[in-house]
Amino acid sequence: MKKDIEIPVVENVYIAVVKEWNEDFLSKDWNSYIINDRDTPIEMVLVVTKGYDEERKTSLLRHGIGTIAAKSSAKIEMLQEELLSMNNEFAVTFFADNKLYDKKYIFRKNTINENAFQDLPVMDQRGILMK
Repeated sequence: MKKDIEIPVVENVYIAVVKEWNEDFLSKDWNSYIINDRDTPIEMVLVVTKGYDEERKTSLLRHGIGTIAAKSSAKIEMLQEELLSMNNEFAVTFFADNKLYDKKYIFRKNTINENAFQDLPVMDQRGILMK
Protein backbone atom coordinates (compact mmCIF):
# COMPACT_ATOMS: atom_id res chain seq x y z
CA MET A 1 0.00 0.00 0.00
CA LYS A 2 1.05 3.59 -0.52
CA LYS A 3 1.06 4.26 3.21
CA ASP A 4 3.75 1.57 3.64
CA ILE A 5 6.17 3.25 1.24
CA GLU A 6 8.83 5.23 3.05
CA ILE A 7 10.05 8.27 1.13
CA PRO A 8 13.29 9.49 2.74
CA VAL A 9 13.77 13.23 3.13
CA VAL A 10 16.90 14.75 1.57
CA GLU A 11 18.91 16.67 4.16
CA ASN A 12 22.31 18.38 3.93
CA VAL A 13 22.55 18.04 0.15
CA TYR A 14 22.36 21.36 -1.69
CA ILE A 15 22.72 22.95 -5.10
CA ALA A 16 24.83 26.10 -5.33
CA VAL A 17 25.53 28.53 -8.16
CA VAL A 18 28.86 30.37 -8.05
CA LYS A 19 30.40 33.03 -10.27
CA GLU A 20 34.00 31.97 -10.95
CA TRP A 21 36.93 33.06 -13.06
CA ASN A 22 37.40 30.91 -16.18
CA GLU A 23 41.07 30.77 -17.21
CA ASP A 24 40.25 29.34 -20.67
CA PHE A 25 37.92 32.17 -21.71
CA LEU A 26 39.32 34.88 -19.40
CA SER A 27 35.85 35.69 -18.09
CA LYS A 28 33.65 35.18 -15.05
CA ASP A 29 31.18 32.34 -15.57
CA TRP A 30 28.25 31.01 -13.54
CA ASN A 31 28.81 27.38 -12.48
CA SER A 32 26.48 25.04 -10.61
CA TYR A 33 27.65 22.61 -7.93
CA ILE A 34 26.13 19.87 -5.83
CA ILE A 35 27.21 20.04 -2.19
CA ASN A 36 27.24 17.03 0.13
CA ASP A 37 27.24 18.44 3.67
CA ARG A 38 26.43 15.02 5.14
CA ASP A 39 28.77 12.97 7.31
CA THR A 40 28.56 10.08 4.83
CA PRO A 41 29.20 9.89 1.07
CA ILE A 42 26.37 9.91 -1.45
CA GLU A 43 26.63 7.44 -4.31
CA MET A 44 25.41 7.08 -7.88
CA VAL A 45 24.53 10.78 -8.02
CA LEU A 46 22.49 11.74 -11.07
CA VAL A 47 21.50 15.35 -11.79
CA VAL A 48 19.02 16.28 -14.52
CA THR A 49 18.89 19.98 -15.37
CA LYS A 50 16.56 22.13 -17.44
CA GLY A 51 15.66 25.76 -17.87
CA TYR A 52 12.19 27.06 -18.66
CA ASP A 53 9.82 29.99 -18.59
CA GLU A 54 6.40 30.77 -20.09
CA GLU A 55 7.56 30.84 -23.74
CA ARG A 56 10.68 28.68 -23.97
CA LYS A 57 12.51 25.74 -22.50
CA THR A 58 15.96 24.20 -22.80
CA SER A 59 16.93 20.64 -23.48
CA LEU A 60 17.20 18.22 -20.56
CA LEU A 61 20.82 17.65 -19.59
CA ARG A 62 21.74 14.55 -17.60
CA HIS A 63 24.90 14.47 -15.49
CA GLY A 64 26.20 11.25 -13.95
CA ILE A 65 28.34 12.52 -11.08
CA GLY A 66 29.11 9.21 -9.34
CA THR A 67 30.15 9.34 -5.68
CA ILE A 68 30.55 12.56 -3.70
CA ALA A 69 32.54 12.20 -0.49
CA ALA A 70 31.22 13.52 2.82
CA LYS A 71 31.65 17.27 3.31
CA SER A 72 32.61 17.91 -0.33
CA SER A 73 31.16 19.17 -3.62
CA ALA A 74 31.19 18.43 -7.34
CA LYS A 75 30.69 20.69 -10.35
CA ILE A 76 27.56 20.04 -12.39
CA GLU A 77 27.64 22.48 -15.31
CA MET A 78 28.22 26.04 -16.47
CA LEU A 79 25.14 28.27 -16.77
CA GLN A 80 25.05 30.72 -19.65
CA GLU A 81 23.93 34.28 -18.86
CA GLU A 82 20.77 33.81 -20.99
CA LEU A 83 19.58 31.05 -18.63
CA LEU A 84 19.53 33.33 -15.59
CA SER A 85 16.29 34.95 -16.81
CA MET A 86 14.62 31.51 -16.80
CA ASN A 87 13.65 29.08 -14.02
CA ASN A 88 16.52 26.60 -13.57
CA GLU A 89 15.56 23.18 -12.23
CA PHE A 90 17.98 20.58 -10.86
CA ALA A 91 16.50 17.12 -10.18
CA VAL A 92 18.93 15.19 -7.96
CA THR A 93 18.84 11.44 -7.31
CA PHE A 94 21.33 9.49 -5.21
CA PHE A 95 21.83 6.51 -2.92
CA ALA A 96 22.87 6.82 0.73
CA ASP A 97 22.34 4.60 3.75
CA ASN A 98 20.91 1.88 1.44
CA LYS A 99 18.06 4.20 0.40
CA LEU A 100 17.21 6.07 -2.79
CA TYR A 101 16.84 9.84 -2.35
CA ASP A 102 15.28 12.27 -4.81
CA LYS A 103 14.75 16.03 -4.69
CA LYS A 104 14.09 18.93 -7.07
CA TYR A 105 15.80 22.27 -6.55
CA ILE A 106 14.40 25.24 -8.49
CA PHE A 107 16.11 28.61 -8.88
CA ARG A 108 13.29 30.95 -9.93
CA LYS A 109 14.01 33.33 -12.80
CA ASN A 110 16.30 36.26 -12.00
CA THR A 111 17.16 34.87 -8.52
CA ILE A 112 20.67 33.96 -9.64
CA ASN A 113 22.51 37.24 -9.14
CA GLU A 114 25.38 38.60 -7.09
CA ASN A 115 23.01 40.33 -4.63
CA ALA A 116 21.90 36.91 -3.35
CA PHE A 117 25.41 35.66 -2.50
CA GLN A 118 26.00 33.97 0.83
CA ASP A 119 28.73 31.80 2.35
CA LEU A 120 28.44 28.23 1.07
CA PRO A 121 28.82 25.16 3.27
CA VAL A 122 31.83 22.92 2.48
CA MET A 123 33.01 25.23 -0.33
CA ASP A 124 35.27 28.15 0.58
CA GLN A 125 33.27 30.47 -1.69
CA ARG A 126 30.22 32.70 -1.85
CA GLY A 127 27.26 32.00 -4.11
CA ILE A 128 23.55 31.29 -4.26
CA LEU A 129 22.44 28.27 -2.22
CA MET A 130 19.29 26.22 -2.77
CA LYS A 131 18.33 23.95 0.14
